[in-house]
Amino acid sequence: MSTTPVIEVDRLNLTYGDFHAVKDLSFEVRPGELYALLGTNGAGKTSTLEVVEGHRRPASGTVRVFGHSPRDRRVVRPRMGVMLQESGFSPDLTVRESVRLVGRLTRRSDDVDRVLDLVDLTGRAGRKVSQLSGGEKRRLDFATAVYGTPELIFLDEPTTGLDIQSRDAVWATVDRLRENGATIVLTTHYLEEAQQRADRIGLMHQGTLHREGTVAELTRTLPAVIRFSLPVGAPALPLRAVPDAEGKVVVETFGLQHDLHVLLRWAQDHAVELQGLEAGPTRLDDVFRAISN
Repeated sequence: MSTTPVIEVDRLNLTYGDFHAVKDLSFEVRPGELYALLGTNGAGKTSTLEVVEGHRRPASGTVRVFGHSPRDRRVVRPRMGVMLQESGFSPDLTVRESVRLVGRLTRRSDDVDRVLDLVDLTGRAGRKVSQLSGGEKRRLDFATAVYGTPELIFLDEPTTGLDIQSRDAVWATVDRLRENGATIVLTTHYLEEAQQRADRIGLMHQGTLHREGTVAELTRTLPAVIRFSLPVGAPALPLRAVPDAEGKVVVETFGLQHDLHVLLRWAQDHAVELQGLEAGPTRLDDVFRAISN
């Protein structure tokens, strides 16, 4: 597989009048990886992706997709699938007609029945878009994005409105596409999806890329947490701790295994029950909160 980045963004700036939405943003997406671009509301991630997808011109900076300007739609668009939050299908078209239309517009070829089966819409093929449920419309959005097995797929909130079975089916399809070499760019408010599936994550806030890396690299920047309750009259703890809003004891540590061992040994030696004991590494949502505070 080529090591040349599929997406290259260098010092991207985007403005809306006097509002500077994206500021000197730079990142790369490598072939075959799942890159999650996450951010607080108004962080600029949607505006960034609109530029990368070729829908908007930047104020300054350079963006390359497959080595070309994303505005060169004749070259780039057939190799790219896009699942937007709102695709805006004509309500009078059927499901089958909608998928076929997108195939023609993107100049990708595929078997419509195969794609409908992939997203479990075979039984809705002849139904008008206006008659679909919210979850069915979301599956239709996904169908048009993966039609023709594009090399690069943008998934903007792909599982919003889907039940658990449908979510699992979407991710199973994404896994198969990745096995075949597809590159995925994901935006989602379901941080557990990004934590479980992303190879690398970029965290945006107020138009800039605050942090980037693997989940392990991002979560290592914050301490792990041990939380529990103590009985009245317990002796002094062997570790530095503070109470939380619920009155529980909280220990923050960059040496979770060592400090947990110290704490459990102390509890055993003093016959103290650590009630409601919880211990675990920092999660992605903790990092997310840290950049927005």
